[in-house]
Amino acid sequence: MIRWESPLLRLVITIEVALLLIATPSWASVLDVGDVPPSTIGKDLEGNKVDLSAYAGKAIIVTFWATWCSYCLKELPILEGVQNETGKERMQVIAVNTESRDVFRRASRIMKDFKLLVAHDSRRSASKAYGVKGIPHMVIIGRNGRIFRVYRGYSESNLAAIVADINQAMAAPP
Repeated sequence: MIRWESPLLRLVITIEVALLLIATPSWASVLDVGDVPPSTIGKDLEGNKVDLSAYAGKAIIVTFWATWCSYCLKELPILEGVQNETGKERMQVIAVNTESRDVFRRASRIMKDFKLLVAHDSRRSASKAYGVKGIPHMVIIGRNGRIFRVYRGYSESNLAAIVADINQAMAAPP
């Protein structure tokens, strides 16, 4: 009979736990309120890295979307309106497309007059780093560079809460 006090059992359990932690993918952790988000979130139309540090001191909305997501397609013009209303000096909206580069390019042509920044993450490295498991997925980042709120799989019923959170994120000190 092996007992918990057994040094061998403790060693086996310790090794199993260590292997489990090592084998857990890095995207398994979920970003939450107060966390500092990963800086790189994709590439723009020219292939340049989009880095959050370029928007330090501003509130940032990062939304992950795809052309097949009907709610995402409704959301983008609303976020465009939010970007226009608040101005780029106070806030930056970054819409990260999760599809192939070709799909991203076609969608970008349609959105050419948008003021929000459109980026793509076809390799899904940013999606994994942000814990995106489905879309729509929105991260509101406060002026202090920390995550203010995360919305996963939301709908129009969340609109009032999202607007309130955006206003609070912009009002908070950097």
